[in-house]
Amino acid sequence: MRLPTKALALGAAAALALAGCSSSDDKADNKVVDDRVEVFTWWSTGSEARGLEAMVAVFDSSYPDVTFVDVAAAGGATQDRLQSQLAAGDPPDSFQAPAGKAVQDYVAAGQVQAVSDLYDELDLRGVFPRGLVDLLTVDGQIYSVPSNVHRANLLWASLPVLEQAGLSSDVNFAAMDDFVTALEQVRQNVPDVVPLSIGTTWTQVHLLEVVLIAELGPAAYTGLWDGSTDWTSAAVTDALGTFETLMSYTNTDRDGLDWEEPHTMLIDNEAAFNIMVDWAPANYEAHGVGDYAYAPAPGTAGVFDCLADSFTLTTDAPHPAGAKAWLRTVASQDGQTAFSKVTGSIPARTDIDPAEFSTYQQTAITSLAEDVIVPSLQHGAAATPEQVDAITAAVSKYTTGTSSLSTFQSELAAAMK
Repeated sequence: MRLPTKALALGAAAALALAGCSSSDDKADNKVVDDRVEVFTWWSTGSEARGLEAMVAVFDSSYPDVTFVDVAAAGGATQDRLQSQLAAGDPPDSFQAPAGKAVQDYVAAGQVQAVSDLYDELDLRGVFPRGLVDLLTVDGQIYSVPSNVHRANLLWASLPVLEQAGLSSDVNFAAMDDFVTALEQVRQNVPDVVPLSIGTTWTQVHLLEVVLIAELGPAAYTGLWDGSTDWTSAAVTDALGTFETLMSYTNTDRDGLDWEEPHTMLIDNEAAFNIMVDWAPANYEAHGVGDYAYAPAPGTAGVFDCLADSFTLTTDAPHPAGAKAWLRTVASQDGQTAFSKVTGSIPARTDIDPAEFSTYQQTAITSLAEDVIVPSLQHGAAATPEQVDAITAAVSKYTTGTSSLSTFQSELAAAMK
C-alpha cells in the first residue's frame, strides 16, 4: 500500500491535549502483564508522525505501565525490513498493514493471529462498518484492527479554472460521459490549462479503479476481485475505453510526478480537475487554500472507495498482552479521534461525533456510514501485492504506448489469475 505524506497543520498539541481524556473502554482494567509493546508502523513523517504521537499519548494515558516502542523508527519503515523480521522469527508485537487482501498474505504465511476475541470483547463489529470488517476477515476470523479510513473516489477542481471554462462550481457529475464533456469544454475554452492532471503510474492505477467503479457499478467492480466479474467482458472493455479517453486529457509530463504535483496544478490554476484520495485537503492546507471544489468522482455517488490502515497481532508476539493493549487503543474512540484530527483521515468507528472534525471529514464520515463500501485496488484492499504489481505493470505499458487496449485488457485478466 502506498502511504503518501499527508500534512494537515492542525497541531499536535491539540491532539495531545485530547489524548489525556481516555474513554471508558480503555479505563476498565489497564494493568497489563507485559511492560512494553513493540510496534512497526509507516507513520514516520509529517502529519502521520504527529498523529501517531497523539495516538501513543492516548495509549500512555490508558496503560501507564506499558512502554510503547516504535521498532521502525531507528532503521526505517520498509516492507523488506518487516518481511525480514517476520521471516527470521523476530516479529514485532504488532505492525501496520493495509486493510484488505494484503492482510490475507500474512494470514496465509502464518505470520499473524486472529483478533476476533478482541472484537467480541470490545463489541467492535457494532461500531466498524460491515464492509470494512469484511475486508479484514479470512475464513470467518478477523485479523487486524482498523485505525482510520480514507476515501479514494474523489474529484477535486480549481474554482478559477471552472469559471474560465464556463463550468459550474458544482462538480457532481452523474456519469463519466458528463465528465468527459466538461473536460472537452476546458480544453476548448482554456487551452493553456490541463483538463485532468495526473502523476506517475500508481496515480494512473488509482484513476483506473475509480473508472471501473463508475462504469461497472459497485457490485460488478467488487466482482473483479472475487472472480464473479469477467475481466475479459464487454463491460470491462467499455470501461477501459473510458479510461483511455480520460488519459487523453492529462498532462504529458505525468510519469515524472507523484500525487502532490498534479494536485498542486489545481492550486496554481494550471489544471481543472484531479481525481485523488482525500489526503488532497492536506495539500490545500499546506498551500493556505481554504476554499475548493470537491465531490464524489463522476459516476460514483453513493459509493465509498475504501482504504484503511490497520494493526495486527503477530504470531508468537513477544509481548502479547502489550500488543492487545495497543490494539484496544487503536480501536478506541479516543485513539482514533486523536489520530484523525491531526492527519485529516476519518475514524474507522461510526460512533464518533462528526462535529469534532472538518467540513470535508464530516462528509466522509457520513459517506462511510451510509454508502456502499468497495475496496481500493491501488491502496491494498482489493488485490494482493503481487496482483497490484502485475496490474501496475500493465497500466504502465498501456499509458506509455507500448501495448494496445486489447493487450492491456488481457494483461489485467492475467494479473488476477
